Amino acid sequence: MALKKMGCKIIMLFKHIEGFLNHMRVEKSASNLTLVSYRSDLLQFFGFMADKYETPREEIPGELFNHKSVREYLAYLQEQGLSRATMARKLASMRSFVRYLCRENILPGNPIAAVATPKQDKKLPRFLYPVEIEMLITAPDITSIAGKRDRAVLETLYATGIRVSELVGIDLKDMDLANAIVKVKGKGNKERIVPLGSKARESLTVYINEARNSYARKAPEGSNALFLNKYGKRLSERSIRNIINKYVEEIALNQKVNPHMLRHSFATHLLNNGADLRSVQELLGHVKLSTTQIYTHLTRENIKNIHNETHPRR
Repeated sequence: MALKKMGCKIIMLFKHIEGFLNHMRVEKSASNLTLVSYRSDLLQFFGFMADKYETPREEIPGELFNHKSVREYLAYLQEQGLSRATMARKLASMRSFVRYLCRENILPGNPIAAVATPKQDKKLPRFLYPVEIEMLITAPDITSIAGKRDRAVLETLYATGIRVSELVGIDLKDMDLANAIVKVKGKGNKERIVPLGSKARESLTVYINEARNSYARKAPEGSNALFLNKYGKRLSERSIRNIINKYVEEIALNQKVNPHMLRHSFATHLLNNGADLRSVQELLGHVKLSTTQIYTHLTRENIKNIHNETHPRR
């Protein structure tokens, strides 16, 4: 059914998407990946509305952006088989858009305030046991140039618990090997100082002194990046995943391993060994303590397993 006229003043919201994205980029320091997600989520919602009302998405009036239409959209996403986490992210994108519209006085109030976030499935982060971490980190052949680099990559990921995006963003100037610390730039361009530990410092020293120049000289313009590929350019996130996959296959770990699992392992092992939650929160660069608390479930599971395996009357 075609859309009918709805009152004298019709507010078209689609045209404000670019302004919203610019606001998030400039004022909120949103990453390119976040901006791509926002754009995709909003275009999908307006596409849904355009199909529903047989109207170009540019002509969808603000009156139709309300709790009813958003709930219908969430129901549609559920029918399409999307996970609750994905639905929650798309709803978060729309909420951010609405906050911007209210801030700019484009909308008089929040029309989707009554929409509840889909209840999340509680999935515990997957992690590696210390013996598996040891096997993975020691897999690279450190008599080779690539092996020295790869060992430093793996040691740094596990020693610091940083995100892979933070790892590939490290420059040489961010390293302080004398004090075994590194400066990383996290979400929202927030900087933090993270300790390296002796093992990572040792591997990084070997890599910088004995291997990095072999990569750096292959790029005429040089590079300030800490970790370089065979062309002398900054290693990408995909390259880090490929490095990990290579050694997982070599040591025949019976599971898929992604870079984030080293971060999960870092947090889990710290808590299992008595670290307090707020310290782990600081090391991980989490804004909210609740984000870090997921790891307490892992340690509880570990305690229960120990009880089940060792108690005489289990």
